Amino acid sequence: MKKKQVLIATAVALTSCMAAAQTSVSIYGVADMGIVRQDNGGPAGAVWRLDSGMHSGSRIGFRGVEDLGGGLSALFVLENGHNLDAGTAAQGGLLFGRQAWVGLGSAVGTVKFGRQITPIHNALGVIDPMATGLAGDISRIINSYGVRMNNTVNYTLPKLAGISGELAYGLGEVAGDSSASRQIGLALNYTNGPVVAQFAFHEAENPTGTDSARTTLLGGVYNFTVARLHAAYAVNRGLGTLDTRDAMIGASVPFGAHSFMVSYIHKEDKARADADADQINLAYTYALSKRTNLYTSYSRTSNDSVVSYLAARPGATDKVINAGIRHRF
Repeated sequence: MKKKQVLIATAVALTSCMAAAQTSVSIYGVADMGIVRQDNGGPAGAVWRLDSGMHSGSRIGFRGVEDLGGGLSALFVLENGHNLDAGTAAQGGLLFGRQAWVGLGSAVGTVKFGRQITPIHNALGVIDPMATGLAGDISRIINSYGVRMNNTVNYTLPKLAGISGELAYGLGEVAGDSSASRQIGLALNYTNGPVVAQFAFHEAENPTGTDSARTTLLGGVYNFTVARLHAAYAVNRGLGTLDTRDAMIGASVPFGAHSFMVSYIHKEDKARADADADQINLAYTYALSKRTNLYTSYSRTSNDSVVSYLAARPGATDKVINAGIRHRF
């Protein structure tokens, strides 16, 4: 009887240990490809291309979580971006250029270490009708600071009473000067019923630590059920005399398998005359299934006489139209 009790106790202990150390690893990705015509006002005229990742960046990723017990878990993500048109690596040829981090999660939040998406880019993804994709991607005009930060420590708050957020610190790794090339990001989100409010801040120091670029962003989404209204306003300062304002208004209309999106973005330069820009965006997607959709989008960026946002020369207009297919797995 005692032997049986010992065996049962041992089995229970082993089962508990195995349950506490369960590891789950999943593979996921996006395959996105389409055709695009772009005319940026250059002397050579328009160009036709077969492009990868026009709706969402093509990728393959590995996501893992291990239950460490006591509400603590180990987490990791390794995400490779690639170009389907040529089979090459995206993000400048980096192996895991989209994301590469490891961290710990608990009831009081999650801490992650590695290459990660900036909080301000995550915030733009919430408020942009195009979800930072398609021809009218909001980050073509509103600065998301390169989308990703290297050498980053990120703390993500647990969602509480509709409030969530994250704080990120990117080490500059410059000997003798901890502020040089340093980046700091912050984002707060409040969701309550049809209302989504988003705040974000990002500061990026220059390589010598003598100046920085700073963006403060406020935006939101209101869901009217039949349509969603999107809005954003950003203030950009620093790096010399930089002083610009960005304003976006847009709408998204889901209708069964169909989705229609529209937005207008205006950039105003407070420091210079004739240095503003306007961007008009239209998009449509059709869901063939939960994982696969067709899309088409159009964007037109017009510049005042002394600036060339997305265009080949000052005062020129950039026009992009595309159509493609996206599959998520």
